[in-house]
Amino acid sequence: MPLIVEPKHSGPSAELLTRAPLTIGLVNNMPDAAVEATERQFAELIRGASSEVAVRLKRFSIPEMPRAAPVQAEMATRYRDISELWETHVDGLIVTGTEPRADSLADEPYWPAFRRLLAWARDNTASTIWSCLAAHAAVLESDGIERRPFADKLFGVFDCETVFTHPLLRVARPPLAVPHSRFNDLPEPALAASGYDILTRSAVTGADAFVREERGGSLFVFFQGHPEYETGTLVREYRRDVARFLRGERDRFPTTPQNYFKGDAASLAETFRAGAINNPHEGLVADFPLDRLEAGVENTWRGAAVGIYRNWISYLKERKASPRALFGPPPSRRSRRALDRRRPALERSVAR
Repeated sequence: MPLIVEPKHSGPSAELLTRAPLTIGLVNNMPDAAVEATERQFAELIRGASSEVAVRLKRFSIPEMPRAAPVQAEMATRYRDISELWETHVDGLIVTGTEPRADSLADEPYWPAFRRLLAWARDNTASTIWSCLAAHAAVLESDGIERRPFADKLFGVFDCETVFTHPLLRVARPPLAVPHSRFNDLPEPALAASGYDILTRSAVTGADAFVREERGGSLFVFFQGHPEYETGTLVREYRRDVARFLRGERDRFPTTPQNYFKGDAASLAETFRAGAINNPHEGLVADFPLDRLEAGVENTWRGAAVGIYRNWISYLKERKASPRALFGPPPSRRSRRALDRRRPALERSVAR
């Protein structure tokens, strides 16, 4: 079935759009350099996951999000203002994060709009996905749970175990490989105490994915990782961070993405790293071996990501057909008791 990315204004595809049974909104908050790539990543993931149902994708932007004027103008030709969302029907919603500029998320210029978006999503979507920093912001606003910094950037692809069975994870076989790229974490004990169900985790990443049924009826899904990432996304992020170091914009050479480069690519990355640390200068940016490093990456997460999003789209379809339907039964008492028994060990591993 097709994915129809809806234009800002109706056009020749209007008839096809009316036949699409599901509508998903994308609120793209990513920084200027990543706006197009993020839109493409989510569109391709939804396309791969929606083989049995036609989906239309509506794009929205928050005007208070800091952007360069040319990017703001270009987005205005394709994206609807977030104010239009309040009067728009969507079955599901995806909200991305952005690089923080203020010390506290609540001090960001887009915070009032984000708070309204969070409240609106509770009552007006069957389910909303909060990606990375958007997950941190949503949990902070909902429950006052503050994120905490890692000693260094969590960067790479990590195997995550299933904490307990959930329909979102149907068919996905643990461990699930998941890309992560973040400086902060949400503490698992605080999430569990606030009623969030941890779906996947690892000793390195902490809570990877977690969910909660909101009082308005929407299933909120939170990803601290980035299952939507393309094969080379972490390579390009790594090059960006390396360039910042070589231009003197950061003091330390960035963390090499873990569990990502294979074989010769791993050796090549280490050779470049050693040379750049020994003799850093801006001219080395042009020598960054992007193509050769990307050629040494195996995408180990795409299959599971498509499966999870396929299950999410199936849930949207079920909720549209029967608004009272829930996404399967909650975790069993046995599963919850097992998690309670493991929680002290989980907390100790996260603390380390």
